[in-house]
Amino acid sequence: MSHSLPTSIRNTILPGDIGAITQLHGVLYSREYGWPPAFEAYVAQGLASFALDNDRALDRIWIAESDGALIGCIAIVHISKSVAQLRWFLVDPQGRGAGLGRRLLEQALAFCRDCRFESVFLWTVRGLDAAVHLYKSVGFQLTEEHPSDAWIRGVVEQRYDLDL
Repeated sequence: MSHSLPTSIRNTILPGDIGAITQLHGVLYSREYGWPPAFEAYVAQGLASFALDNDRALDRIWIAESDGALIGCIAIVHISKSVAQLRWFLVDPQGRGAGLGRRLLEQALAFCRDCRFESVFLWTVRGLDAAVHLYKSVGFQLTEEHPSDAWIRGVVEQRYDLDL
């Protein structure tokens, strides 16, 4: 696997993107953590809602591609005029190790600042150490955690917040 994969990042949804993002989440989280198809369905629900109803001025998704294949994504969804949520952040293993995750995160946070959000938050689960390291490196702080059986038993959901 090359860590110098040529990538492009776009922030428009094209036909096939919703399915590809959903599939990438389902396949990777199953392979890497043993998560069931219920997680993929959870991702699909949120992405479908986003695709059907988003405000381009306050909501955005970034899609990283290499040779026409989706290898990463991140989105910002506004909750209010002052608060945004970071969602669907994922980088395929073939795109890891070359700073693609950081590039995606930095573009998402720059968008948040351009929109003049006061804060941005995200939900993750305990054990996703590489992602948490990246979140903390840009200033996110753990603000809440609780056990959840929403799509798999025994995970601990964590909320991270960043004041802008």
